[in-house]
Amino acid sequence: MLIQEQMDLQEKLAILSDAAKYDVSCTSSGVDRKGKKGMLGNAVSAGLCHSFAADGRCISLLKILFTNQCIYDCRYCVNRRSNDVVRTAFTPDEVCTLTMEFYRRNYIEGLFLSSGILHSPDYTMDLIYQTLRKLRGECRFNGYIHVKAIPGADPVLIEKVGFLADRMSVNLELPTAEGLKSLAPSKSRTRILGPMRQIQNGIRTRKLEMIPYERGQRFVPAGQSTQMIVGATPENDYQMIKVAEALYRNYDLRRVFYSAFVRVNDDSRLPVLPGGPPLLREHRLYQADWLLRFYGFAADELLTERQPHFNVLLDPKCDWALRHLELFPVEINRADYQTILRVPGIGVKSAKRIVAARRAAALDFPDLKKLGVALKRAVYFITCRGRMMYPVKVDQDFITSQLVGEERRKVWDIGTSGSYRQMSMFDDGWLSPPPTVQDVETAVLGQM
Repeated sequence: MLIQEQMDLQEKLAILSDAAKYDVSCTSSGVDRKGKKGMLGNAVSAGLCHSFAADGRCISLLKILFTNQCIYDCRYCVNRRSNDVVRTAFTPDEVCTLTMEFYRRNYIEGLFLSSGILHSPDYTMDLIYQTLRKLRGECRFNGYIHVKAIPGADPVLIEKVGFLADRMSVNLELPTAEGLKSLAPSKSRTRILGPMRQIQNGIRTRKLEMIPYERGQRFVPAGQSTQMIVGATPENDYQMIKVAEALYRNYDLRRVFYSAFVRVNDDSRLPVLPGGPPLLREHRLYQADWLLRFYGFAADELLTERQPHFNVLLDPKCDWALRHLELFPVEINRADYQTILRVPGIGVKSAKRIVAARRAAALDFPDLKKLGVALKRAVYFITCRGRMMYPVKVDQDFITSQLVGEERRKVWDIGTSGSYRQMSMFDDGWLSPPPTVQDVETAVLGQM
């Protein structure tokens, strides 16, 4: 497929922003950089004033592909070689122009740049490097940049890009080598994990050298991330969460993103999912991932080979608690932080507040509500001053029946939301308020 060169910048943007919408592994958190004299933009560790669509996609970054041309023929990818779609590519100058102009208009706070493979991994990675070098150097852009490391590219090029980007990611795509072999035969786990290890070692080396935080002296300061597709291959939830746990432990990843499989290609080797994209399954994996990273859970505590899938009607934390009722109820005024953290309805912030507040006085249920505890869930698993909020039968069936009512509504919301509409910087249709009664009346009478 030949690249269409006779296109204006607006046409290229429409194609290459749409082509990037299925890549969810972008996040703006993790780096704190103040504004610098003579440069434009900054980055904030708590996030770049970003918003998220219903399925978690970041919409505050200029999210584009450098090109949708690709030498690979991955079965699940809309940009695969065999698809008959219009192909185009930006130039480094065009990406810089878009980034700077959108930033000046306050549309974006940073850039997320991925790409298909044009000619070869080295050729594509070099184009990305040229783009970032111009953006940081000539354009003096000091804002957030997240780019993809291209598997198979020269490690020297990846290193050069790492000194210009805030975050890099290498998409694992499918959780097992067998899955890659069946749907992406041109890719291999070895080629994907190689750049991950290089980025990990680069980050560790720079930290050990204790180099001051100045532009050009930090290597990928916001760390690296990856993405796995959910439902394209037969792996169960237990296998996926085990892979994520291994990536966090062995490669120091900051985030693993999960993307519900969307059947964009008519291919006999792709599954046909009766309910459409598995959004609820994606949601459960994100919840479990949060438990791995912040709550001290291990994958084997949440699922096992005998129970390889998450509960449809209960979040993973509630499901775990109900399977371990022998550990409950927990006395809020005496339990240690890690124990409190495992109580359903208590998050990291509220657990820290509880530990701090009880130093001054014994806590009761009204106090917990003020500290941010979700008592609708926590009430079945805690005591204050030796008593429960009201008499509760500590029984798995009873508590499950009480919790499922609230969770059913959430499940319905996830399953029926229009999550896969890509938000556009030029279309705020979802952000507009619904028409008022007066609006409808004036429209009917022809007075609008």
